[in-house]
Amino acid sequence: MKKEKILVTCALPYVNGLPHLGHLAGCLLPSDVYARFNRLVGNEVLYIGGTDEHGTPSELGAKKEGIDVLEYTTKYHNLHKDIYKKFNLSFDYFGRTSAQENTELSQQIARELAKNGYIEEREVEQVFSIDDNMFLPDRYITGTCPYCGAINARGDQCENCTKVLDPKDLIEPRSSVSGSTNLEVRKTKHLYLKLSKLSDKVRDWVNTRKWNKLTLGIANKWLDEGLDDRCITRDLKWGIPVPTDVFPDMKDKVFYVWFDAPIGYISITKELLGDGYKNWWLESCGAGDEKYVEFMGKDNVPFHSIMFPATLIGANPDYKKVDTLKGLSYLNFNGGKFSKSAGRGIFADSAIAEFPADYWRYWLIKNAPETDDTDFTFERFAEEINKDLNDVLGNFVLRVLKFYNSKIGSTLQHNPANSEKEIAVKAELKTRIESYTNYLSQMEFRKAMAELRAIWVLGNTYIDEMAPWTVFKTDAEKSGEILAFAMNLMRIFLVLAKPVIPETAEKILTALHTSGDWIFDVEVEMNSITKGHEFEVPSSVFTKITPEKVMELNEKYNAKK
Repeated sequence: MKKEKILVTCALPYVNGLPHLGHLAGCLLPSDVYARFNRLVGNEVLYIGGTDEHGTPSELGAKKEGIDVLEYTTKYHNLHKDIYKKFNLSFDYFGRTSAQENTELSQQIARELAKNGYIEEREVEQVFSIDDNMFLPDRYITGTCPYCGAINARGDQCENCTKVLDPKDLIEPRSSVSGSTNLEVRKTKHLYLKLSKLSDKVRDWVNTRKWNKLTLGIANKWLDEGLDDRCITRDLKWGIPVPTDVFPDMKDKVFYVWFDAPIGYISITKELLGDGYKNWWLESCGAGDEKYVEFMGKDNVPFHSIMFPATLIGANPDYKKVDTLKGLSYLNFNGGKFSKSAGRGIFADSAIAEFPADYWRYWLIKNAPETDDTDFTFERFAEEINKDLNDVLGNFVLRVLKFYNSKIGSTLQHNPANSEKEIAVKAELKTRIESYTNYLSQMEFRKAMAELRAIWVLGNTYIDEMAPWTVFKTDAEKSGEILAFAMNLMRIFLVLAKPVIPETAEKILTALHTSGDWIFDVEVEMNSITKGHEFEVPSSVFTKITPEKVMELNEKYNAKK
């Protein structure tokens, strides 16, 4: 199998507040599973993440807590980092858009855009909140969307129809800071990225991409409606300063967070690798040989399929652009949206306190919102964790190891059986592994999880049909060979599951005293555990979720029917 060089990124979570299950399902967990899978198969992977830290929300959050904005963003960056560690997200580096590297690269790219004629200074009219005594960033103006009628559309984008908006388009606009409608339009100067001038180049580039239907549909919708020039500066203090050597009239202006945040992928790589970042981000330095994959919720797709690529195309054709952008829909909570302010839904910090990370990882990947929005309920969660993890995988592991240990001992006295039945099982296993690995390589997570479960079921079916506990009564040797074969199946099950449930997989592999390496030869793998091999019996694998626990969770997290 030819080895690949793969750069993996996902949406940078905004530092203001912690993520909920929807954020995990929509980009964080799929990107981690994909990165882990590619490491498993031997590809060279660089998995980059970080917090998006600039803009008004951080300023307001810091003010509310009575601390400096840098102290505030550092606090929440560390909270994000800790949560993702608990969920076993395997970032090679988790950085920050407020780092000096991002300031330098964002200013550099702005200079390149200006040199190439893609930035223009304009005097514009902007919404000013008299009661808040500030120009309002687009996202802090709320009103009714003129296109779909959603009543809580933001001034930069309607989350309901994904239409990009100008604040002046909103019907009955109000300040999201104070709720005030005492707004007026004032003149100020800003920089604009000339997307209209870049439109043809961006379309030509998009036409070369092999993206999923959701992503390609959103990108083409933008292009077909026509790209409007986009303001890329703001009247704020917390942000990357506009370089006045090129833009002398832009003193006290900062770049719009949507301009500098995607550049953060490049700068965070530079945080980690220094000048070695060029090997991943400049095609002349080797980035052209890699595959660059991004994972985004559908609300972020327009910015990463159009705006960020346009920025790179306009600045320097040498920058690496995304090859595969995996767009995902939303995960809803019991028929509605997650809302921390309303106390509705379960957020990452609470989720990890309720159940081990692998429970959440398995369910969220199995139910990844790949084409349509998916609904989370505690009833569905409990049912699938109990049936799949407990009754299929966990049951197989414990009854094989416990029976062998109780009847024969903790040192294997047999080699795996290899009769006609085992040969047939290995043939089916090989076919299913090929399907599973193909689905994961194509980022079709639901199909991959269905195949993984079918692989686990294959082991249970084998052990049920061969009934070693019955065979043992008359032929202890044959029973031992059947169980040895089952232990080798078990090892393969766990290796395949490592990208999804890494903690459990490592726990059982450790008990088996075997490695989690994979060499893609079923015949060889099925003889990894042979006569003389020692193992341990884990006290437990998974714990069932009771109906009483489901009732408690529904009451606790406001999952009203």
